Amino acid sequence: MADEKPNLTQHDLDRLMSDDPGLEQDWGDPGPTALPAAGDTASRDAQNAFGPPPPVMDGAGRPLDFILDIPLEISVELGRAKMIINDLLQLGQGSVIELSKLAGEPLEIYVNGKLVARGEVVVVNEKFGVRVTDIVSPMERVKSLT
Repeated sequence: MADEKPNLTQHDLDRLMSDDPGLEQDWGDPGPTALPAAGDTASRDAQNAFGPPPPVMDGAGRPLDFILDIPLEISVELGRAKMIINDLLQLGQGSVIELSKLAGEPLEIYVNGKLVARGEVVVVNEKFGVRVTDIVSPMERVKSLT
């Protein structure tokens, strides 16, 4: 079929997103592209060391920078607990609620209610924060929808 479009590899997509002047000349298949594992922080740090990613473009080649300003709600779950109403009414200042997670277990990071990463608690300038230790893979995200 004349209207059939070629399949793009990750290498092709990366080149399309870059300002590569020789893009029109070589669309050769570089073979399988090795992607870093979800927990491979060394690979992600190496990728981030080369500066910000190229701008995101739509199908017509227009920049989609406006999506970078969309606010997202990020929440971190320390743990969960179930209580009966009577126990809840007995709580007072100094009461301790036992949570489902163990000390040192990774926290779950949600963006707009969807699990996207896991991390650990850190303290920065006397405020709590979360250091991201693992990004949830796309397959894990799909499984969590069911």
